[in-house]
Amino acid sequence: MQLDSVTLPDDLLWINEYQWQPVEQETERTLTGALLVQEQAKRYGREIELSGEQSAWVTRATIESLKALEAEAGKVMTLTLADDRSFQVIFDRSHGAAVEAQQVLPYAYPDNDYLYSLTLRLLTVAP
Repeated sequence: MQLDSVTLPDDLLWINEYQWQPVEQETERTLTGALLVQEQAKRYGREIELSGEQSAWVTRATIESLKALEAEAGKVMTLTLADDRSFQVIFDRSHGAAVEAQQVLPYAYPDNDYLYSLTLRLLTVAP
C-alpha cells in the first residue's frame, strides 16, 4: 500500500469502505403535500479511513513522513491500495487530525524504528 512516496502496511483496514453513499438525495414537501425528490450521483468526496490499531503497525519514521505530507495544505496524493485500486486523495481534516498515531507500547524516548498504530483520514478528489 502506498500514499504518494510513503509505503504503508498492506494490512491497514479501510474501516468505512461501505459507508459511502454514491447518490445524494434531498426531499422536500410542497404546499400541496406532494413529495419532491432530487437525486444526483456524487463524483468525489468519498471518505477513506485507514486504520491498523491491532494489526498494521508503522515505524516512527513513517509517521514523521506522513506528518510532513499532512503539513502541506491542498496536497493531492495518490493512494494505491494493496489490491491495486488507486484514488486521488487529500487529507480529511474535517474530523480532527488526518494522521493519528499511538505508540504500541508507551515509551518515553522512542527512536525511528519504534512501532505505532496508525489511523489515516483521506478524502477523494478529482484526478
